[in-house]
Amino acid sequence: MKEKVVYQLKDKAIWVVFIFLFVAFTIANTRFITPNNIITMVRQVSMYGIASIGMTFVILLGGIDLATGSIITFVNIICAYFMVHSGMNMYVAILLSLVLATLIGALNGFMVSTVGMPALIATFATQTIFKGLAYIISGGTPINGFTVDFKIIGQGYIGPIPVPVIIMVICFALGSFILNKTYFGRYFYAVGGNEEAAKLSGIRVGRVKYLVYSLSGLFAGLAGVVMLSRTNSAQATAGDGYEFDVITCVVLGGVSVTGGYGKLSNVVAGVLIIGALTNGMVLMNVSSYVQLVVKGLVLAFAVGFDCIQKKRQTT
Repeated sequence: MKEKVVYQLKDKAIWVVFIFLFVAFTIANTRFITPNNIITMVRQVSMYGIASIGMTFVILLGGIDLATGSIITFVNIICAYFMVHSGMNMYVAILLSLVLATLIGALNGFMVSTVGMPALIATFATQTIFKGLAYIISGGTPINGFTVDFKIIGQGYIGPIPVPVIIMVICFALGSFILNKTYFGRYFYAVGGNEEAAKLSGIRVGRVKYLVYSLSGLFAGLAGVVMLSRTNSAQATAGDGYEFDVITCVVLGGVSVTGGYGKLSNVVAGVLIIGALTNGMVLMNVSSYVQLVVKGLVLAFAVGFDCIQKKRQTT
């Protein structure tokens, strides 16, 4: 009962923090609350939001995926290469890029589940490998020259709403469906809560890990496609540091770093908080280095709070 009350307070607190930040930045700079700035802010965080869905699944499992940023970069480069240098049809290039991103995730699942490598080391290895491959394929130079249709994915609007935001909302809806309406979603929680108990209950833990890391790769790949369309230029540094921001969004959204607990609805709040922090600090002309410090403190606070609650539950 006590545990339930604690998590209910934690669920509500994240939205209170978002409202507080929203009010604080509005007072600091009235441009923050303008419709154009709000739309810009939500569009900017759409890539974080899309990638955070797969990361949520991984952290629910008690794992970590450091390869997210490199998958975004790799998809950025390979999708652009397919379209510009290979003359491939836009839809085929996107589909093939997403398949490759999913296979990278499956590779992480293989190393974690079958080989037995710690998730930290396995995903760090793939992070390094595919970051290097992105440089090799691009030669370290930007790739440009996309069709007008492709630009719609990252720059288009449906009415007043940016297309990337619509894609993010659809992805969150899909992620919520997986977690709340499918037996796979229940398996994610079960394995993250107690892997040994999950095995004894008949859950094929190895397959669950393959699925989770594959989904993480898929969502990161989709974020890479949206980013490529939005920036209109493939860069070998496109996804650098994205894994840090995505992990921050997920943990800030109340997903337990030890696995077994979390809600995608609160991850939405985590994504919006990171967006508000970044956008608000830019409007206040805060140095990018100071922004890194602030984001690091936010991550430390979120993880620290989760660890303290876990300790209290075991004492």
